[in-house]
Amino acid sequence: MARNSRNESKNGDGVITIRDLAQATGLSVATVSMVLNGVGRRIPESTHRLVEETARKIGYSPNLQARSLRSKRTRSIGVLVFDITDPYCSLMIRGIENTLSVADYMPVLADLQNNPKRVAQCMQMLMERRVEGLIAIANPVDLGSDLSSVIQNFKVPAIIIGAESVGNLDGSVVVDNQAGMRAAVEHLYELGHRKIAVIRGPRSLNDSAPRWKGIQQCAREKGISIDPALVVRIEGRNSSYEEGFRLTETLLSRGKQFSALLAFDDLTAFAAIGALCNAGLRVPENCSVVGFDDIPGAAFYNPPLTTVCQHLEQQGVLGAEMMRSLLSSEKDKRPRGLQEVVQPHLVVRKSTTPPNR
Repeated sequence: MARNSRNESKNGDGVITIRDLAQATGLSVATVSMVLNGVGRRIPESTHRLVEETARKIGYSPNLQARSLRSKRTRSIGVLVFDITDPYCSLMIRGIENTLSVADYMPVLADLQNNPKRVAQCMQMLMERRVEGLIAIANPVDLGSDLSSVIQNFKVPAIIIGAESVGNLDGSVVVDNQAGMRAAVEHLYELGHRKIAVIRGPRSLNDSAPRWKGIQQCAREKGISIDPALVVRIEGRNSSYEEGFRLTETLLSRGKQFSALLAFDDLTAFAAIGALCNAGLRVPENCSVVGFDDIPGAAFYNPPLTTVCQHLEQQGVLGAEMMRSLLSSEKDKRPRGLQEVVQPHLVVRKSTTPPNR
């Protein structure tokens, strides 16, 4: 029976080796190696084409593990996410992956599953895979000193997205949360809303304080009084649909009228719409609702959600570009304390309208 070169090799383990490729081309292993590693500048173009076409034909793939051992480079970047199922993370991951792939880097994902106690475990896993740098998507989970203290044990460049740089991190990418909520309040004010309910974020989350500050600041400037009876706060570590639904029911049960509701994030806004509709109210006719994040699906909700877009994919791109810049610099000349501030903008959709008088 004829030998199937795509599935068998000299060592019988089914892996096509560089020796198999050399034999198939009739070239020496050294020549093939120079072509594959891009160092054969004096090798004829026809030889390059022969090696590349034959490699595709027989199914040869380079042994990246062996290559990394020789070069002491893994071309991999650790990406630490607080919850890989959260839509907040998905667009950031896309921005990171697309940017790193252009520079021939591979992201290695580690999921904290919303559990800060997993930081050390995930970091250890990434370091065992010899990642050359770390990008942490830390927002909205407040990792704070936990992340900083763990990273101190590993000598790799580290970037955090969604929080101010802490400890010995090399840089950060943050969004201007205060400006985002100011834009949301201004939008409601211009529509004519004066009685605005607010669902605040949890105390432990990085974004909660600046978003609340943006609401208060704009309300003062516009002469709006935020009634304490129309303010509730998420008590868990993170927002959830169930919590947003319950808090909206709490607001309705207090008997205080409001014509608009500002939600901490889009997930809470979705829950608020559900609770309002469950109470027989229509959005936006009886109550306008504004979210924050512009996660995938916000534009297709019923009604499509007016929300603050914080350019999640762009934040991932900026974090990855910052990492590439650090890795291309000499180790002792790498800058520290880098920061990129992303300016959000309001996306007006059909969940807001002037109040029904």
